[in-house]
Amino acid sequence: MSKHSRRAFLSTAVAIPATAAVVGLTSGTAQAAYSWSRTLREGMSGSDVTQLQIRVAGYPGYNSILAVDGAFGPHTRGAVTRFQQAYGLGADGIAGPQTFSKIYSLQSSDNTPIHFTYSEMNRCNGNWSGGRVGASTARANALRCMWKLEALRHALGDRPINISSGFRSVSCNSAVGGATNSRHMYGDAADLVGVHSFCTMAKQARYHGFATILGPGYPGHNDHIHLDSGSRYWSAPNCGI
Repeated sequence: MSKHSRRAFLSTAVAIPATAAVVGLTSGTAQAAYSWSRTLREGMSGSDVTQLQIRVAGYPGYNSILAVDGAFGPHTRGAVTRFQQAYGLGADGIAGPQTFSKIYSLQSSDNTPIHFTYSEMNRCNGNWSGGRVGASTARANALRCMWKLEALRHALGDRPINISSGFRSVSCNSAVGGATNSRHMYGDAADLVGVHSFCTMAKQARYHGFATILGPGYPGHNDHIHLDSGSRYWSAPNCGI
């Protein structure tokens, strides 16, 4: 488990609203999922841009983080373009029906990406309480983290990535020996294991919007990769990072 003790920074979170049925989801599951009613392009703004940014935040480019601010600027256009390229779509940086259809195919009825769940991100308690932020903020931070993990998973050939630790309440964090300022208590951190080597995951994570990457060679991280959205810090010496 992560025991890093660097200064923590609070991530702003956005609540995920429910909307009407969404094309591309299994019948009977769409009522809670977000849908878009207009094509989005650079220069636009609004809550629908925010929702798009959450889902393409895993495509900011190398050593970059996409701001989830509801403003469709050049960085959002770049993230949309890389998302489109990753899935073989027309890569014009404009989010229209084709792009949204692909997002819908990746989106579960609760807005999580199809390969990750809230339960995976929270084995501490079911109500997301007791952390360093409110329960709704921790849950929203976890959603953002999962969409970045979905991008990482796709880049690694769509093979499984397993979350060994996600959100922790203060008491859960203390019980596992976590640092007093661990990002796990904010909901935006994940410790990963899986079929890939730790170094493979750590190196690829540099392209998918994670501020912190810790892995082999960093104290306490030889048996997992730690990713979070706190302060910018990479250290996996055994991987050349």
